[in-house]
Amino acid sequence: MADLSVIILTHNESRHIRRCLESLRPVTDKFFIVDSFSTDDTVAIAESMGAVVVQNPWVSYAFQFNFGIENNPFSTTWLMRMDADEYLTPELAAELNEKLGEVNSGTAGLYVKRRVLFMDKWIKYGGYYPIWLLRLWRREQGRCEELWMDEHIKVEGGITQNMDHDIVDHNLNNLTWWTQKHNNYAIREVIDLLNIKYNFEEKATVTPAFFGTQEQRTRYLKIKYAGLPLFTRPFLYFTYRYVFKLGFLDGTKGLIWHVLQGFWYRFLVDAKVYEVYRVAGRDKADIINHFLVEYGKDLAAPNRSVKI
Repeated sequence: MADLSVIILTHNESRHIRRCLESLRPVTDKFFIVDSFSTDDTVAIAESMGAVVVQNPWVSYAFQFNFGIENNPFSTTWLMRMDADEYLTPELAAELNEKLGEVNSGTAGLYVKRRVLFMDKWIKYGGYYPIWLLRLWRREQGRCEELWMDEHIKVEGGITQNMDHDIVDHNLNNLTWWTQKHNNYAIREVIDLLNIKYNFEEKATVTPAFFGTQEQRTRYLKIKYAGLPLFTRPFLYFTYRYVFKLGFLDGTKGLIWHVLQGFWYRFLVDAKVYEVYRVAGRDKADIINHFLVEYGKDLAAPNRSVKI
């Protein structure tokens, strides 16, 4: 087995957690799960499969994941980030077993490709494949960006390399669950976009760069996106994904995905930004107070926020 431990955040993931851990078993048996007080069988299933599970109150994804890094009980050379609704392809599991122990000491992080399945269909177009994500890093050399949305692992002190094979993001919940989840995501996305303009709290992030790594390019494009006018950018984003990046080739299920992910969600975010300006105005202090009163989120000190 590889000298690797895997950190997974969970909340009511009984539908996914067994599949995730079973895909990891050929590579490692060191699973560390940070659960935010699930009310289903997530913890029981994980513990039955040998995972170490701790409970920690949810503040934000970044805070929870960094808690996992800091409290990981396994002294492995490599750490890996996985979501509960993801799993390794057998090819990636074999590649990790074959190559991880031979990675040169100057490599601090490893990228893998993410394959998104929606309604059991692989979304191949629209720029959604391949999405390169830094998911493995050397202990002490990686930490999660303390952002509200689109958090990436930031590594220091070495170079990065790409693996050849994929992880699969395949959520099995229904469309109502998906839309409710993205409604909650929209609040975090609003905070992230407004933070680009107002800089609520300065945090170390990946360096924005169009010709950099996947996350550097994502951060660069998000900054540019944040500067576009409200309610025009969802139309531009959808047109880019669905037309210019050939999303229409993904068929009917792809149409649902691209409309919801590439337009509806983005339009919802803009509507929530508009609501913030309408209610709180455009003064930084008033916006911070609005999120604290309305959502229990302290933008000036995320670790003190009180609810999801």
